[in-house]
Amino acid sequence: MRVESPDVRPRRRRIAILTTLAVVVVLLLLSGAVLGGGWYYSGQLLDPANARPGYPDTSAGAAGDAGKPAVVLDQSEDTVLPGTWGLLWDGGAARVGPVDGRPDGRVRRPLIEGTAPAAGTKVRMSTNVWATDPKAAHGLDFSEVKIKTDLGDAPAWFVPGTSSTWVVAVHGRAGSRAEALRVLPQLHERGLPALVVTYRNDTDEGAPSSPDGLYHLGGTEWHDVEAAVRYAQEHGAAHVLLYGWSMGGAIVGQLLAQSPLAGAVTGVVLDAPVTNWTKTLELQAANRDVPSAIVPVAELVSDWRADIGFEKFDLVEHPPAVKPKTLIFHGNADGTVPVQGSRDLAAAAARLQWPIQYIEVPGADHTAAWNTDAAAYQRNLDDFLNGAIGTS
Repeated sequence: MRVESPDVRPRRRRIAILTTLAVVVVLLLLSGAVLGGGWYYSGQLLDPANARPGYPDTSAGAAGDAGKPAVVLDQSEDTVLPGTWGLLWDGGAARVGPVDGRPDGRVRRPLIEGTAPAAGTKVRMSTNVWATDPKAAHGLDFSEVKIKTDLGDAPAWFVPGTSSTWVVAVHGRAGSRAEALRVLPQLHERGLPALVVTYRNDTDEGAPSSPDGLYHLGGTEWHDVEAAVRYAQEHGAAHVLLYGWSMGGAIVGQLLAQSPLAGAVTGVVLDAPVTNWTKTLELQAANRDVPSAIVPVAELVSDWRADIGFEKFDLVEHPPAVKPKTLIFHGNADGTVPVQGSRDLAAAAARLQWPIQYIEVPGADHTAAWNTDAAAYQRNLDDFLNGAIGTS
C-alpha cells in the first residue's frame, strides 16, 4: 500500500481549491458577460434613441438624362431590393423605382420623383415612399388633431371621409405616420375617414413620453390607440378598422386583447406584424451574430426594466378576446420580423376561430409588401375591405 508523504496532501488540497476558485471566476465572468449582453440587447430593443435608423448606404450620384433621370447607389442588401422605394438622406428625399441596371458593380434605379443626392451622400432606402404628409404626397385634405391620452395629447393626421367606419392606422417601432401614406389614397377612395396616430415615446414630433421613456413593445402603447378609437367614436364612427405595421401589429393585438372598446373593431389589417416577440428577438439576434442564449436574458432584463410580459404577445398561444376579420400581409424575405410568425397564426386561425386571410409576398422585405407589388397589394386590400366593411 502506497503512503503519501505529509506534504503531498496539503498541496493537492491547494490545487483543488485553486481549481474550484478558477472555475467560479470563469462562471462569474461568463454570467456577467451574458447579463451585460442581455442588458445591451434590452437597451437596443426598448430605448427609442437606439431604434432610430441611420443612413447605411451611399449614393454614387446622378445617372441617365433629362428624359430618364436615375440615381446610382453603392450595392448593398437594401439598395437591390425589388419594387418602388423612398430614398432618404439628411435634408432630402426622393422616390425611386425598381433596379434597372448594375453599372460597374453598383445599382441604378430610376428617379420617379425628386433629384439624385450628390455622390458620397449617405442615404437610406425607406419603405415610406413618401416622407411628407397626405396633402403634399397625394393632395388629400387633412387636419392635425390631438388625441387625448393618459400621458397628454398625441398628434394625429385626420383625413375625412363619408363612411361610418373609420380607419385607425398605427405605424411600427421607430417609424412615423408617413408609413400610412402608401394606403391612404385607397382608403380615401372608399370614403373611409382615417386617423393616422402617434403613441408614447414616438419619434414623431409632439408625441408624449412615458415616465420611463422606454418602448413597452405594445404593452402600454395600446392605450394611446384606444384613445384614438374613442376619439373616432366621439366624432361619429360606428365601427373602426385597425391597420398596423410591424410593432403596430403588436399594439393592435394588445388592444383587441385588453381594451373594452375592442368590440367596435370590425376589421384589422396587419402588415409584417409582430405576433411573437421572442421569435422576433431570436431572428434579430441571429442577424447580429449574437448567441441565442442572450435572448432569454434580454427578455428577463426587459421585463425588469419595463414589465413587458413577453408571453402575452404570442397571438397563437394567447389570442385576443375579440377576433375580427383580419388580413395579414408578410414578405417571405423579411429580415426583421420572422414570416413564420404570420404563417403560424394563419395556420392556427381555424382552431382559434379567427377569420384570417393571409397574403405572403415573395421577395418582400420588412413591411415592403406594398413596395414590392403595389398593384397586387391594392387588389387584396380592396377585396378584404369589400368583405370586412362593404360599402358602409
